[in-house]
Amino acid sequence: MTLPVESFIIQRLQEGGWRVIDRRPDLIDRPIADFVSLRDAEEWVSWKSGHPKINPYAMAEDTQPGLVEVAIEPKSKADGEKLLAALVKLAAEDPTFKISTDYESGQTVMKGASELHLDAKVDILRRSYNVNFRIGAPQVAFLECITESAEVEYTHKKQSGGSGQFAAVRLRVEPNEPGMGYQFESRIAGGTIPKEYIPGIEKGIESVLPSGVVAGFPVVDIKVALIDTTYHDVDSSTQAFEIAARVAFREALQKARPVLLEPIMKVEVLTPEDCVAPIIRDLNLRRGQIQSQAERGNVIAINALVPLMNMFGYVSSLRPISRSRATFTMRLDRYAPTPPRDDPPPFKPAVGMHG
Repeated sequence: MTLPVESFIIQRLQEGGWRVIDRRPDLIDRPIADFVSLRDAEEWVSWKSGHPKINPYAMAEDTQPGLVEVAIEPKSKADGEKLLAALVKLAAEDPTFKISTDYESGQTVMKGASELHLDAKVDILRRSYNVNFRIGAPQVAFLECITESAEVEYTHKKQSGGSGQFAAVRLRVEPNEPGMGYQFESRIAGGTIPKEYIPGIEKGIESVLPSGVVAGFPVVDIKVALIDTTYHDVDSSTQAFEIAARVAFREALQKARPVLLEPIMKVEVLTPEDCVAPIIRDLNLRRGQIQSQAERGNVIAINALVPLMNMFGYVSSLRPISRSRATFTMRLDRYAPTPPRDDPPPFKPAVGMHG
């Protein structure tokens, strides 16, 4: 008996260990499976059905990688090499899955498009690779930016017998336009400082960008200008200027009223009409802003903007509210400042390691 194309794809995905969670009956060309790499899906079904449509969370052009992160570490030194090799392979297959090393803790951090995306990668590691590891609790990958301009002067001076270390820098920081990233400008006139010291200053500044002063998240959308410097003919060096720039930049960030930025997701829920009210109440409790609701075939489409940190566990919450009749998709809309909070900010990397 020949299976319909959709049933065939679902069967093969389930045989491969994938969980099928989203079968949009109203739009037959929409996702049917949970986080399948494009390469794997094509290998499984291309001979039968051509190129399938894949969950947009796994497509680089449809999502923003690195929105959610979790710390992972091997249980033993022997597991370390196997874990790293497995993570590198997974990252090569999926452009929305990233791995990095936390600057302060040295932990390996997995970054993905969503909580479910990382859950799927953890399942693959456990099922397909003979490696023992611990993981932390998933958390949102916040960003940091400044809201005011600030100027700081710092002198690095160290003398411990023989030649010492000396470098003085004056930096000015100011907010950049959203999305414009980091920009550096040297306003030093030619000949004021040996030109070989400028790269050391830039390196010192750039070393701070991955780990800001609010909660250790990357700093974005900032302009940094080198206003003035002082050097010593004997004691100055590129390394001394790198140290001076690093300290000055961190002090400038602290003076420039830094804030956390959180990802705001554009969420669409498709639900029967009798479930609309409880779903909207639930989205409001998650700090969601309802944008619209409209009929789409035999369902209601609810569109809302919701902070990603409040969407953790939404799959489990939506199921009982809608009696398993509603589905949802989400994608990044923008980053926005987090609201003032009474409790301390969420520090990274992810904590609460468990087996």
